[in-house]
Amino acid sequence: MLTFTRESQGRCDRIAVGIDTLVVAGWTGRDAAAIEHHIEELFAIGVPRPSSVPLFYRIAATQIMQGAQLQVLGPDTSGEVEPVLVSLADGLWVGLGSDHTDRKAETMGVALSKQLCGKVLCDRLWRYADVAPHWDQLMLRSWGCFDGQRLLYQEGAVAAIRPPADLLRRYLGGDGALPAATVMFCGTLGAKGGVRPASRFEMELEDPVLGRKLSCGYDIEALPLIA
Repeated sequence: MLTFTRESQGRCDRIAVGIDTLVVAGWTGRDAAAIEHHIEELFAIGVPRPSSVPLFYRIAATQIMQGAQLQVLGPDTSGEVEPVLVSLADGLWVGLGSDHTDRKAETMGVALSKQLCGKVLCDRLWRYADVAPHWDQLMLRSWGCFDGQRLLYQEGAVAAIRPPADLLRRYLGGDGALPAATVMFCGTLGAKGGVRPASRFEMELEDPVLGRKLSCGYDIEALPLIA
């Protein structure tokens, strides 16, 4: 069960829900050059090029977590800030998450690498209808802690990522609603300075129109690799 504080038109409630389906959308940039940049930065660390774009990876729903610490196997993982769609019984909501990924395993297969790490999800949601009219003005940011120094890792408008309606149409194969109890990670931005591991990952989604932010962070504990 996941627990969220939900905000809509100045009102808040608290809800606990079970999630049945987790989808991670990859290669979702609107700009072909930006997609190529992200593909190239991953290719530089040995990740094969995708067969097509975008792609929708089904990941075990049990990989979704909420909390301040993420345990991973080995030192070769990193986070990615993403807007997240959460479909509930009363409609579509927007959240914030990190598609934490094992970069070493990614060289063997992207789907495998995404399955190996937990997906961290913020515990606050906004109703999608409240932000849909100004979706492209939302801003994504992330920071990483590298050798004890907090550095800006990602920053940009969600306008760089395909809009939710486009992703849902492609995923569902036509018009329709995302089934309830489904979470979809919507894609990320390029990393400043290249993809690399951090000891802590922080992220935010800013709504400059309504003057609010979703934010959370987590420490990464790398468990030892024992042969």
